[in-house]
Amino acid sequence: MLVDYILTVAVSVSAALEAVVSAYPIVAPYETVLAILCVFLLLMVNLRGVAESAKIFAWPTIGFAACMLILVFTGLFDEAKHGFVQSSTPPFGTAPNGLTILLVLKAFSSALTGIETISNAVPIFREPQQKNAIKTYIALGTITSITLLGFAYHLYVRGISPEPGNTMLSQLTEDYFGHGIMYQIIIWFTFIVLILAANSTFTGFSQLAAIVAADGFLPRGLTNRGDRLGYSNGIIALAATASLLIIAFHAHTNALIPLYAIGVFLSFSVAQFGLIKRWRRVKGAQWKIKFAINTVGAIITSIVAVIFGVTKFTGGAWVVLIVIPAIIFFSLAIHHHYQNVANELKIDLKTFKPKANKVITIVLVSGIHRVVHNTLSFALGMGQENLLAVYVGFDEDSMKKMEEKWKEWGNPCRLVTLKSKYRSVLEPFARLIKMIDEKEEFKSQIQVVIPQFIPKKWWHNLLHNQTALLLRLWLYRYKDVVITTVPYHLKK
Repeated sequence: MLVDYILTVAVSVSAALEAVVSAYPIVAPYETVLAILCVFLLLMVNLRGVAESAKIFAWPTIGFAACMLILVFTGLFDEAKHGFVQSSTPPFGTAPNGLTILLVLKAFSSALTGIETISNAVPIFREPQQKNAIKTYIALGTITSITLLGFAYHLYVRGISPEPGNTMLSQLTEDYFGHGIMYQIIIWFTFIVLILAANSTFTGFSQLAAIVAADGFLPRGLTNRGDRLGYSNGIIALAATASLLIIAFHAHTNALIPLYAIGVFLSFSVAQFGLIKRWRRVKGAQWKIKFAINTVGAIITSIVAVIFGVTKFTGGAWVVLIVIPAIIFFSLAIHHHYQNVANELKIDLKTFKPKANKVITIVLVSGIHRVVHNTLSFALGMGQENLLAVYVGFDEDSMKKMEEKWKEWGNPCRLVTLKSKYRSVLEPFARLIKMIDEKEEFKSQIQVVIPQFIPKKWWHNLLHNQTALLLRLWLYRYKDVVITTVPYHLKK
């Protein structure tokens, strides 16, 4: 299902751009770039939340439905005037040129994907959710039946067949309206509604990814909600992966169809087998009829998925056949990791009690100035016992001067000076930590307090050595070392 959602975005956006290219062939070289831009706009809208995106996208959908009704009724008036059987009408039963089984199955899978989107989105319907979802199904079926049957009949009467670079909708609209304003309106509403076909996918993907992540089979970051209560990480992940597919296949729908169909029919097969298992376990009223329907469905969708996988393997289907097992493998690995972490962190509340550890605090000092004063004051607030100030010098003179200044400052705590042979802070500091760790009487935790000044302007960071950052990254390797950063904010 997750792969199916990704492919739905890629196919819908690519199909939308093909509709525009049919009307404006001049934009064909920029098809991939424009498709990525459309995905980005969908990403921005969906990050604003479900309610906001629904309000924005409702009116274009209504406009497209109105355009399709205008097209259907225009065709009926034209046929009433010129005859329902015209010179271009092929003999009944003749298949249009270019109509392949692949194209029919793609249309079938697209229709089923739209139905599945409603069922997946039931939790976001208003109360009563089930009744409102049923009403939506009825409305979808009615509108789709009228537009699809009317559109298909007019295509038959006009004898229109699929053409590369020119969609059948574009051909039919051009027949009735030429390249006038009505043609432009219908093409642009088609473009918008195909783009919006990916919108519900953003919600469905992020919700499904959050459910799987909550069960521990995907990274937990996918369960995080943004400011608008949408699963922002899932929305961003969908946009990124769909964009990669669009770039890889140059926004060509025909190249994406095999991948899309395999993903769709695999998910349908899994759903059908799941229902078969449910009816055998739960039974209930008329369960045998339901069991038979789902058995037939499982057989059909499985056969179609296998046929696609074999016949279109070299045409790009191998991507899905590799990606889906890879996702399953990584999902199991993620789940195994989360289980190991949970087992390792689990404690016995009756016997495992917290106790005070002996802590040796080390303050790194580079001299005597306000930053060191701020850091040392913080460290002294936790107690002077087991407090060390460490200075790393590169020659004897600098170390001697530091000791004299420290004495003049009043010896606020014990000072340890270390000499660096290679002008590196890390090497002598590593020796000190190792020495403390090896001494039996010092078996304890070590707290390293690192001073860091924060410039007022972000670009000032480029002008200073990021020693504190490097020290933190390097100290993470020691399991008994606690790292504390004390910031000092500069005023200028």
